[in-house]
Amino acid sequence: MNNQLGKVKSSDERQKAYSTHAYYSPVKDEFVSPKEIVYYEDQVTGGKSGFWRFFKKSPNSPKFELPKQVLTKKDFTEVPSSFAAYWLGHSTAIIELDGYRILIDPVFENAGPLPMIAKRMSVSPIQREELPAVDIVIITHDHYDHLETETMEFLADKNIQFIVPLAVGARLQGWGVPKEKIAELAWHQSVTHGSLKITATPTVHYSGRSYNDRNKTLWASYVIKGKEKKLYWSGDTGYGDHFKEIGSKYGPFDLAFMEIDAWNNGWPNTHLFPEQVVKATQEVNASLLFPIHFSTFDLALHAWDESINMVAELAAQNNIELVTPIMGQKVVPGITPTTKWWMRK
Repeated sequence: MNNQLGKVKSSDERQKAYSTHAYYSPVKDEFVSPKEIVYYEDQVTGGKSGFWRFFKKSPNSPKFELPKQVLTKKDFTEVPSSFAAYWLGHSTAIIELDGYRILIDPVFENAGPLPMIAKRMSVSPIQREELPAVDIVIITHDHYDHLETETMEFLADKNIQFIVPLAVGARLQGWGVPKEKIAELAWHQSVTHGSLKITATPTVHYSGRSYNDRNKTLWASYVIKGKEKKLYWSGDTGYGDHFKEIGSKYGPFDLAFMEIDAWNNGWPNTHLFPEQVVKATQEVNASLLFPIHFSTFDLALHAWDESINMVAELAAQNNIELVTPIMGQKVVPGITPTTKWWMRK
């Protein structure tokens, strides 16, 4: 079996490298969320939340194959466009900006360390072998539904700049990505790539790939600033003051990619509830909302389309424009019309 963990820095290495950051605890040897991540077993809705549910087919899966535009290398132009986006399911996307191509949280198979764990509810619109040439890979955190071993191994020898939160670089190095290709960012730290400036920003979340490495790596959202467009990528996050702070410091944004799914009363500040998605979009001061993190994995015991239905209704009530392409569809956000494809008659 592939090494699904990648490398992890030792405790001494972590304490030496990260102790100056307010969100790292040398005593606990872990990164600390701006809000404590809580879990209330007695308040879990939708069934039992135990790990064994990820071995079974989800009862919340769609009863029909979700629409998608199947992609291969030939569907991409050699030179990326000045502004376009492809949503590939869950939190995987390709963004073209200023002639650069950015791949975010690329996961094309299941969301666990073994093939039978957390299977996709809908097949990816593209296989990793069909990816076009990519300039930048951005990783938000090291959970399995955002960081895929086989994909990192596949991309390791390509001419790519990898941008990750603190300590995640060791994971990538364990899968063959050269250290010099990796930029590890603290919150509010930036890296440039041509005309692009990419800044890691806070989220309320946690990290880990096994039972004994929780919070040994950092998690992040990102501000992606080009010549004319400024984008926000939420990463995984519960609601918190960081949205107002990001909006004040980095906004306004032309587009916000916001996670909308995996909320549950049992873990109330791990992910955004639908009403919080709308509130957070307003607080970061974004003119368009592009929903991500839904319809691919059953992570929170609710119907696959519940989140998008609720967010669409709340967005309409608050005069927020949605960008909702089918998987694999190329869109120019704010220009390309999209549909309520999930509302199959």
